[in-house]
Amino acid sequence: MQMPFRKTNRKRSALEFRKHLETPNSNLEIPPTQLLCVFLNSNIDSIRLNYELFIARRFRSAKKDKSSISAPIIKIAITAIALGMVMMLVTLATGLGLQNKIREKIAVFKGHVQIVSFDNNALETTQNPISKTQDFYPDFSALPGAKHVQVFASKAGVIRTETDFEGVVFKGVDTGYDWSGIEEYLVSGTLPLLEGATSNEVLISSVLSKRLDLKLGTAFDTYFVKNQAGKLPNRRIFKVAGIYNSGFKDFDETYVLGDIRHLQKINKWQENQVGGFEVFLEDFDAIEILGDQIYSSIDPVLNSHTLTDLYPDIFDWLRLFDTNIAIIIGLMIWVAGINMITALLVLILERTQTIGILKTLGSTNWSIRKLFLYNASYLILRGLVIGNAIGISLLLFQKYFGIIRLNPDTYYVDTAPVYLNLWHVFFLNLGTLLLCLLMLLLPSYFITRVRPAKAVKFE
Repeated sequence: MQMPFRKTNRKRSALEFRKHLETPNSNLEIPPTQLLCVFLNSNIDSIRLNYELFIARRFRSAKKDKSSISAPIIKIAITAIALGMVMMLVTLATGLGLQNKIREKIAVFKGHVQIVSFDNNALETTQNPISKTQDFYPDFSALPGAKHVQVFASKAGVIRTETDFEGVVFKGVDTGYDWSGIEEYLVSGTLPLLEGATSNEVLISSVLSKRLDLKLGTAFDTYFVKNQAGKLPNRRIFKVAGIYNSGFKDFDETYVLGDIRHLQKINKWQENQVGGFEVFLEDFDAIEILGDQIYSSIDPVLNSHTLTDLYPDIFDWLRLFDTNIAIIIGLMIWVAGINMITALLVLILERTQTIGILKTLGSTNWSIRKLFLYNASYLILRGLVIGNAIGISLLLFQKYFGIIRLNPDTYYVDTAPVYLNLWHVFFLNLGTLLLCLLMLLLPSYFITRVRPAKAVKFE
């Protein structure tokens, strides 16, 4: 649109308009010619002005807005967004933390994928030996996602003391065993030394230690049934080197870890024969794909099982967490969006006269809608900043101090674990902002229904 005045007048009007708006107690009562000059002329001496964003900022800084009808509603909307973000962060971080922690605990005792003899039908023990001479051991070079391969053997036995006895599973390992996982749960003592001659040192759980009154350095008898019927069981004397507590009751009540050479002698296996292999993967989420690749690449007389195959009930339960997380995040975004819709409608009602004036001066409906969406974006971002500050603080407090306790019999952990990923936080905030703005597009449409002739008289 061409202005009906000269360039020098436009320049002076623009400067007066900007100076007037930057006055602290200024309001928007600007002469129409100046508004027309600045708002409707997009090339004032090559200066581009996003007037929607500029007016939105003035709306936020106006003193009269702080005592208006919309002020408490805006505060409620910001509070709802902040609380919603806190809930979403806590739900996501603790839900993923619990999933990861349980996966880690099972993998410590079972690996991500187990390779055993095809004739081995038992879940906890290995009856049929296989040779250590395999293409995938000790380095599974054919599988890029494999991180570590280690051997193991397991056999059921009975610990016998002077006053009590307990059935256990003795898991034999060698010097190539990765102790880093279980070392995290070591509460006292040291790891068994497996170098040199056959070691009698073992690692037992705190559960077995309390039940059988076994202290560090205590020697105890363990009996293993022979495969031949009518034969006396094999007796071994072990010494407690360390005590662990994984919090996973099923494993803590069962497993004793020691030298695999004991089981090789009891089972009369050769030195290069073991019960199976445990494969650890770089990415647990790829366990199904990599598990199929492992099964395809091993010898036909061998079989492989992923953790999800061995413990389907536990992992089906863990998958429910994904559904719960999605539902809670969806509800929180919905609640935040509803509150923002209410706040936006009140702002539109309160600024009806301003909308009429802007339309009279030639502003399009979309420009005015952008003005209110800018204002709403500021409110959303303010709520997100507050929510992130509170939520992340609570999560860090829980991560390092473990205030919230859980029942290990139900959740397999004694404290609520936290998994805090900055990318998750970023995308959660971005998704909340975008979805809330999409929800606000519909109520902002009411601006198009405002008629300038009636709006300028609206009180």
